[in-house]
Amino acid sequence: MTLAELIGKTERRFKAARLHYGHGTDNAHDEAAFLVLRALRLPFSHDLAAHVSGRSAARIEELVEQRIRQRIPVPYLLREAWLDGQRFYVDQRVIVPRSHIAFLLKDLPAPKRVLDLCTGSGCLAVLAARAFPRARVTASDVSADALAVARRNVARRPIRLVQSDLFAKLRGSFDLIIANPPYVPTPSMQRLPGEYRWEPALALGAGRDGLDLVRRIIAQAKQRLSANGILVCEVGEARRSLQKAFPRLPFSWPAESVFRLKRGDLPTGQRD
Repeated sequence: MTLAELIGKTERRFKAARLHYGHGTDNAHDEAAFLVLRALRLPFSHDLAAHVSGRSAARIEELVEQRIRQRIPVPYLLREAWLDGQRFYVDQRVIVPRSHIAFLLKDLPAPKRVLDLCTGSGCLAVLAARAFPRARVTASDVSADALAVARRNVARRPIRLVQSDLFAKLRGSFDLIIANPPYVPTPSMQRLPGEYRWEPALALGAGRDGLDLVRRIIAQAKQRLSANGILVCEVGEARRSLQKAFPRLPFSWPAESVFRLKRGDLPTGQRD
């Protein structure tokens, strides 16, 4: 059996199982290719005409069964996720990297100091350090478990990790604050597909309208931004609720679920 044949067989099984995608892929073919190639430690560009040994095929079969029967996202099965071409270690202590902010960094003015709030796996902090090699990057999260994963991903990079409930234990100002906080409303949490239930609820749920954390970030960010600082925050499906809650804020939307605000546009709030 070739790699192409094994990927095709896996794709057909995934389609028949009616899986939910959204953890690095959005369709059965890409999910199958991701699982097969990376489980065998092959690059995505590998020759698909290559032969697959019986031992390797058995390994894939085992993972496919887990994916289908238990609805475990492939990144957790492989302990690996990819975002903007960068590989990250992941396990169930963090959500699978998928923030749209990753693709917006290149369009931002180069900052001297960057803060990644709710860093989780540390993926956005790593990508910010890559995009802005001269910047000092700080990454924070309230979860000690998440920071343990982030520490693996930021290894050998000059990124400072801080355990903090948003801004509570952070000091100084930042030219850029990026945040991918929990933003899933309670009603949506109750309807999540099985795949998302493997992720830590702490990193997903954010109250009735999904804005519990976002409200705090908006209220406190001005205190932590430099004079020309920028806040970039992802809010997912809570965008409509956000605009209703803050009708006077001049949000710009570089992506469907990501807003951008300048320091001068933010309300003067209280320190955490």
